[in-house]
Amino acid sequence: MKKDIFIISKTIFNSRLIVGTGKYKNLKETASAIKASGAGMVTVAVRRVNILDKKKPTLMDYVDPKKIIYLPNTAGCFNSDEALRTLRLAREMGGWKMVKLEVLADKKNLFPNMIETIQSTKVLVKEGFKVLVYCTDDPIIAKKLEDIGASAIMPLASPIGSGLGIQNKINLSLIINQAKIPVIVDAGIGTASDATIAMELGCDGVLINSAIANAKNPILMATSFKNAVISGRQSFLAGRMKKKYFGSPSSPLDGLI
Repeated sequence: MKKDIFIISKTIFNSRLIVGTGKYKNLKETASAIKASGAGMVTVAVRRVNILDKKKPTLMDYVDPKKIIYLPNTAGCFNSDEALRTLRLAREMGGWKMVKLEVLADKKNLFPNMIETIQSTKVLVKEGFKVLVYCTDDPIIAKKLEDIGASAIMPLASPIGSGLGIQNKINLSLIINQAKIPVIVDAGIGTASDATIAMELGCDGVLINSAIANAKNPILMATSFKNAVISGRQSFLAGRMKKKYFGSPSSPLDGLI
C-alpha cells in the first residue's frame, strides 16, 4: 500500500493529531500530555501563552520548538485587525509563518466570524503566511477559503470547548470530498471516539485541546486520542463495508445440513 503521508504546505508531519497547549494545570502537565499524544504540532495562543518573558516560566522551557512544530494562533481575537497584529507579532518573535487563524464572532458561542476570517486570510496569504483557517462547517465557505489560498481548512465539529462531538457529518463529508487541501476538524471534539469518526469520514487530521486538558487523567486521554486517530485513519484507508438494510449471514447458507 502506498505510504500514507500527512502534509500541510509542503511540511511533513509524523502524526495526524494536533494538540493545544491551554487549560492544563501547569506547563509540566502540558508537556507530558503532548508527549503522550505523539503530536507533531501544537497550537499556541499568542495572546495567552507565555513564550518569551524569561522572568516567568515559558512554554519553550517544557516543549522544545526544535522537536515539535509550534502553530501560533489568534485565540481571543474578535476582528481582523487584532488577528493580523497577533500573527505579525508571532512572526517577529519566533519567525513562524505557518499559523492558525481564528477570528471569533462573539464571546458566548465562539463561532467564527467568517466575513472577518476571509478578509484576514486574504491579507495573510499575500504576506507569505501559511494559513490554517478555523471556520464554520459550510462547504461554500470552505471552498472560498481554499480558493483564496488557505493552506488548510479547519471546520468546527461543534462549539469550541463544548465536547459535543461532530454535529453535522453531511456538511463535513461535503467539505472533505471537494477539498484539495487538508481538512482538519477543529473544536468541539469531546472524546476519542469523536476523533475516530472524524478520521473515518476522511478528515486529514484533528485538533484537540479541551478534551485532553479537561480530562480527569489528561495523559491517559492524550494516549487514547493518539490511538483513536491512528485507528480512524486506518479504518478510512481500509474502506468500510457497504451498508445494507437487511441481514446478511457471515457464513454461506448454501449446503446447510
